[in-house]
Amino acid sequence: MKLTRRSALLSVPALAGLAACSKVSEDAAGYPEGDIRLIIQADPGGGSDLSSRALAKQLEGTLGVSVIAENKPGASGAIAMEYVGKQKADGYTLGFCPVEISMLHTTQNADLLPENFTFIGQIMLAPGVISVAADSEYETLEDLLEAAKKEELTVGNSGAGSIWEAATLGINAELGTKLTPVPYDGGATAVSAAASGEAVAAVSGAGEALAQGDEVRVLGVMHEEPLPDLPDIPTFKDAVGADLQYGGWGGIYTAADLPQQIRDTLEKAVKDAVDSEEYQEFQKKSGNLVVYRDSEEFTQFVQEQYDEFATLLG
Repeated sequence: MKLTRRSALLSVPALAGLAACSKVSEDAAGYPEGDIRLIIQADPGGGSDLSSRALAKQLEGTLGVSVIAENKPGASGAIAMEYVGKQKADGYTLGFCPVEISMLHTTQNADLLPENFTFIGQIMLAPGVISVAADSEYETLEDLLEAAKKEELTVGNSGAGSIWEAATLGINAELGTKLTPVPYDGGATAVSAAASGEAVAAVSGAGEALAQGDEVRVLGVMHEEPLPDLPDIPTFKDAVGADLQYGGWGGIYTAADLPQQIRDTLEKAVKDAVDSEEYQEFQKKSGNLVVYRDSEEFTQFVQEQYDEFATLLG
């Protein structure tokens, strides 16, 4: 068949497209070839930070490259999450995504629609707790809540629009209390504020309260049952008859349109990391629960959470 000049010219874009696809395929096959960044949306020392770094250590052994944790706190995590969504979808910039990734479009109009991201896998769940300073006048959950029905009490949380702010407002709605949410950049900072007396109390993940040691007193657990590391701390249902359950889940994600081959590599690496004895032991000691969802399950779960919070908070 004779190739005319016109048909030859028309074939150039197609050939360029084939070359680009071939390059992507080659990059995916060789992945990873260099260091990977793991963006953390909160301050150092909080639950997100500690879980991310524990996972990163295991990922390094599986992937054979350095996984460098980088904190980008601010705006309840929106700064970091929007940043990750705008990076090249090549698997070299990952992020730890908290539950707030499904909330902040509704509460802050942040550019955080689920379709902006590729979700690799869920790695943990941090059941919520409420804590006060070790020398606080409030010795039980009942003491604190009864006082909060009579006067406004400040409660630190991990930021405006965060799951812990939502939990605080949920307590108010359920029990008629006057807990006033005070935002901080991360749960660890919020718990520190309660420990110092800057805030009356803090709502955070259990691990963030446990990390403060004897400086705080945990009064109640926002989970269906007592936690292994806090066996003597009552649930809200046991203490005050209110079945209040709030938790901060976390997972690994990256920009949208990640090539399937890289997605598969990362999904397996995350699963292996979560299954490792070291990671399991870390989460156990941190007061968190190991909850894993694969990429497909996690993607569906995030969409469901987004829809739920759009209804509840919109």
